[in-house]
Amino acid sequence: MRPRRAAMFWIGVIALLLLVEFAELTHLFTVPVQLAFANFVSFIVALVFTTILALVGAVFIGMYISLRLRSPTGFTPFEEEMLKMRAEVQALRRDVEGVRQNLRGTGPPAPTAPDPGSEPP
Repeated sequence: MRPRRAAMFWIGVIALLLLVEFAELTHLFTVPVQLAFANFVSFIVALVFTTILALVGAVFIGMYISLRLRSPTGFTPFEEEMLKMRAEVQALRRDVEGVRQNLRGTGPPAPTAPDPGSEPP
């Protein structure tokens, strides 16, 4: 699911739960909880089902936590490339600002390149 769809899904689930809670508080309808406690078999089935869901959720949470702990905390190759490009852009900005200052005559004089035919001292 895309992030917006996932967010909309969970907003809908929360809204539905709030609606059920509101209906319970205003006695618009009531869930017959006493019937679940009165029937021993339905109580055991509900307890086992809830336990199974809790265990599956705990396994997934444990897998997520162990994955986060074992994965390197460094940058991905894409992020490294973006950081290199950012450094290059900042260096180019400094160079362009130096050229602007030289053209305006406010900065230090630009170094002159040696002639190709002359020997270095």
